[in-house]
Amino acid sequence: MPHGPNCGTKPVALVTGGALRVGRAICVELGRAGCDLILTYRSSKDEARALADELRSMGVSAVSEPLDLDHLDGVRSFGEQLAANIPRLDVLVHNASVYAPSPLETLNVEAVLRNYRVNAAAPLLLTRALTGHLSKSPLPGGGAVVAMSDMHVLGRPRRDFSAYAMSKAALTEMVRSLAIDLAPKVRVNAVAPGVVAFPEAGHESDPEMQARYLQRVPLRRSGTPEDAARAVRYLALEATYTTGEVLRLDGGRWLAN
Repeated sequence: MPHGPNCGTKPVALVTGGALRVGRAICVELGRAGCDLILTYRSSKDEARALADELRSMGVSAVSEPLDLDHLDGVRSFGEQLAANIPRLDVLVHNASVYAPSPLETLNVEAVLRNYRVNAAAPLLLTRALTGHLSKSPLPGGGAVVAMSDMHVLGRPRRDFSAYAMSKAALTEMVRSLAIDLAPKVRVNAVAPGVVAFPEAGHESDPEMQARYLQRVPLRRSGTPEDAARAVRYLALEATYTTGEVLRLDGGRWLAN
């Protein structure tokens, strides 16, 4: 049964996919900003537990919980059980996602539906389950939901990523819709990175491909997971009069042809 940290007077944040890469950086950043943490993982159990230990060494109350976003009944159950077992939740970060090319010649039904379940439907169901707690947050801006979108789904599509792009576009529209539905007690925003962490496998891990991509980025470099984490912290804790916004974090890539 999912449970939360030993909550006191500190804000509590839930970060999905919090064990590695950008998710890990978000957990550390929110911990440094004064939040206790609940972080979920799918397969990175050891890394999640190690991060929870690291956060506790920083004076942060932290727990790690397994959650597979591809199983929507499990997502609904996780959210409902968590809501029943924690006294408060102030910040919900939808970080976990699936990301893979889907060329039309090899595209299948399961790939389309998996992208949609993990990247769009699961965040919506989890938000629904936890809205009661978020709406009671005593933070100055109220509760906050931050979703990790992608600048390429905002009008800069990439070849062979249709299933992923459609799912992230749905997530982005969820942000705008829930910003209306949950106002005035909960703010809902998104961060839309370009590259803040190149994939560790596949063709995008190739240094030559990365160099070609960065030639189209005005700042001529990739961002970092820490850049993304600071953007999440800003939207979650500091942007108290901001809702329904999508913050591009792309080194200017949006401006390039």
